[in-house]
Amino acid sequence: AHVAVPLPAQEPQSPEASQFRLLAGRIPEVPFGLSTSPAVRSRYGVAANTVTLFRRIDNERRDLDMNSEDVDAEKMTRFIRMNELRLVTEYNPVTAVGVMQSSLQLNLLLITDKLSPKHPERMRRYRAAAELFKGKILFILVDINLKSNERVVSFFKLKKSQLPALAIFHVPDEEQDVLTLDEVSVKRVQDFCNRFLQ
Repeated sequence: AHVAVPLPAQEPQSPEASQFRLLAGRIPEVPFGLSTSPAVRSRYGVAANTVTLFRRIDNERRDLDMNSEDVDAEKMTRFIRMNELRLVTEYNPVTAVGVMQSSLQLNLLLITDKLSPKHPERMRRYRAAAELFKGKILFILVDINLKSNERVVSFFKLKKSQLPALAIFHVPDEEQDVLTLDEVSVKRVQDFCNRFLQ
């Protein structure tokens, strides 16, 4: 998924490195690496005492300077959560930052009810479809149970009775299309995306 690499000037036992290890334990789904090598810093063009997040979805990176403020595991956790993008990113007030800053100009939203017993299977198929468009389309999950997501549903002029639904959005010109679904399938997601891309 993503790799966060801190590059401290100090030894690996420094307080910063200790906080970084604490962070790594909190977010097991993200691969972490720790380096004190000048060659590594040179390769990635970063200064010492920097946490660097590499996003494989859109090939972008974000840096957190650990010299500029009192950065602890809490602040590093927030930095990761705000800036990470996954194969399917769940949309909420924290992840919205990463979504809006992505260089991917096409966003596909699955607007659905996470509490539905059908949700795990829907997500399995949605993730499988996301693999086919990696680097082209940012796949997003919008849970209708989150109050802050109500405006997303209304933006696409959808009612809860019409869900689940797919909504695709081209960021530069706000061109969009919506498809209500009886059920999510890889083929339906693929066909919907390809039609919009064409």
